[in-house]
Amino acid sequence: MDARDRLRRYLEQRRELGESEYVLDGLSVETVMEIVGARPANPRRGAASTARAGHVREDMGASPSPGAPPADGRMDGAVANSDAGHDADHIDAGSSAPPQDFAPPLPAPRFDDASSTDWRAALRGLEPSTPRQGSGTAGSSVGTHGTTPPTASASAAPGAAGSEAAASASRASASMLPAWLEALDIPAGLDAGNTQTGQMAPDIAQLPSLDAIARHVATCQRCTLSQSAKNPVPGEGNPHADFLCVGEAPGANEDAQGRPFVGEAGQLLTKILGAIQLPRESVWICNVLKHRPPGNRDPQPDEVQACQPYLLRQIELVRPKVILALGRFAAQTLLQTTTSIGALRGKIHRYHGVPLIVTYHPAALLRNESWKRPTWEDVKLARRILDAAMAADGGASKDVSAGESH
Repeated sequence: MDARDRLRRYLEQRRELGESEYVLDGLSVETVMEIVGARPANPRRGAASTARAGHVREDMGASPSPGAPPADGRMDGAVANSDAGHDADHIDAGSSAPPQDFAPPLPAPRFDDASSTDWRAALRGLEPSTPRQGSGTAGSSVGTHGTTPPTASASAAPGAAGSEAAASASRASASMLPAWLEALDIPAGLDAGNTQTGQMAPDIAQLPSLDAIARHVATCQRCTLSQSAKNPVPGEGNPHADFLCVGEAPGANEDAQGRPFVGEAGQLLTKILGAIQLPRESVWICNVLKHRPPGNRDPQPDEVQACQPYLLRQIELVRPKVILALGRFAAQTLLQTTTSIGALRGKIHRYHGVPLIVTYHPAALLRNESWKRPTWEDVKLARRILDAAMAADGGASKDVSAGESH
């Protein structure tokens, strides 16, 4: 059994014990080598290393900001155990136990090979003569199949050095926030989205409206999802919205109706938006994928690449002031990272220059109500950024009266 198999088995054992995630990026190389059996354990470290290993989320018991409504008061009515459309987070929930200090599980690596750290290099160095085809290099779950990165960065140089340089440049640009964002004193996150729609799909880049995108999606053959889906689900809402929500993919209800977020998760999303004084019809709501994956399975990399130009063109046309990424997959797709949702929360990221906030998918809240409080904190943060953006524009808000449904 090689180091990767040991790591995979170890992570599966911890998940069976009820833990949602074990983040290795917070550990030393020595500790990771002990975990995978590549180095004898250090008895002095004991349980302290294990305690430090879990990725601690934000204090979920923190009080809301002064003057804010009660943390859970606006989001009542969530059903703890239900079949809630597309389970965009694939979170191991279903337990009403108090929240643990672990974020949702990481997926197999999909996009960002530039996120390698020392422990990954050490693992690769254990068996340089027997590379495994398709094995992943990022995240706490080692992939068993390869993924092809999208054409996300035209400036990234080939090779590890170029990838690291591109990652460093992205981190540096994320810290250079506009003055009005700096004034909010919120940690800066990732800055993603260097590729324009025309570079990925020139035909989609020329679509003049959201209606034109909807018609294009209805006849799309860029991937095979349309062959199994009942209806396309391009998105709906105010075409001039200041606030844009992005989920993962349509579920069964969405596929049947051709509309995003119409199941129980969608009803909860409507309540969440209302809690921050944003009627559903005033925002634009869509998913990364425009057709339902068979059986609500995880989207495949080629499907993401096929749909990304549609999403980017929608964002270009709507021109929102804030993007809310709902769930692990949407956040990691937009930000082109494998970082856990717990580590992405509470920061101002930017996607093509638009401030982006990460939170849990409403379907995850239906499965585990302990995530309602951190989600409430996230959406309040998104609303705070929206208010600041409008103030920076002289209080101007785009017309929110006209809705557009597809």
